Amino acid sequence: MTVDSRIDLHTHSTASDGTVDPADLVRQAAAAGLAVLALTDHDTTAGWALAAAARPVGLTLIRGAEISCRWYGTEPSIPLHLLGYLFDPTYGPLTAELDRIRAARTVRGERIVDRLRADGYDISWDAVLGHAAGGTVGRPHIAQALIRAGLVADTDEAFRPEWLGQRYRLPKDDLDVFTAVRLVHEAGGVTVFAHPSATKRGRTVPDSMIADLAAAGLTGLEADHADHRPDQRAHVRRLADELGLVATGSSDYHGSHKTVRLGEYTTAPAAYERLIAAAHGVPPL
Repeated sequence: MTVDSRIDLHTHSTASDGTVDPADLVRQAAAAGLAVLALTDHDTTAGWALAAAARPVGLTLIRGAEISCRWYGTEPSIPLHLLGYLFDPTYGPLTAELDRIRAARTVRGERIVDRLRADGYDISWDAVLGHAAGGTVGRPHIAQALIRAGLVADTDEAFRPEWLGQRYRLPKDDLDVFTAVRLVHEAGGVTVFAHPSATKRGRTVPDSMIADLAAAGLTGLEADHADHRPDQRAHVRRLADELGLVATGSSDYHGSHKTVRLGEYTTAPAAYERLIAAAHGVPPL
């Protein structure tokens, strides 16, 4: 891996809440000049096979998932996201948890639609499922239904407090983050805490809790991310250095659901190599 290689370790496809299918995503990554792309759909590995089959020559594919987690060390508990990479997708205990989380996402989505309909908004569950197109159901799919119904202008408006950002936001049935780190490790993978200082998303966990995660087997922290201010990126990098963790950078690309571009934030080759060396599940492709 050369020092000028461009590495994006956090992207989403139509297997969850992205707008680009896995095959087109890897082709877009190659066209954007990326050397490495990680596919990390929410709580699913459903896009892995399509992405692998369409992978262009010269692009390395890292198979992963963004796992919906929660820290129960405070009240109320704090939701967070964990990026799992290169784990064995057939490892039963982890697969069972991902299945449970996806099922809970569906129930949550139906409840949100029910609340919207109870308030007089003509949104159908079938429309939401149509936007999900078989992928893991999430709030972006409900946002698309709101846009199609003419209730909001775009995704940003749909996620304002009066809509899905607060009034119609319901908690998810997540996985304890320490359990998630353990299960991914048991499946041969490595874990990176996604956007850990993104206060614009809500409450964040204290550094002391991240130190506990590091002691439990966490491999890295996502420092360079669109939802981190420059001072937050610097803080995460310092913390990663103090804890001996890998600091990564990623776009968190969702296609047209967000304005961020593929490869807008990237991971240094040396950091990438540390992640690869720590994994023993499925290899990069």
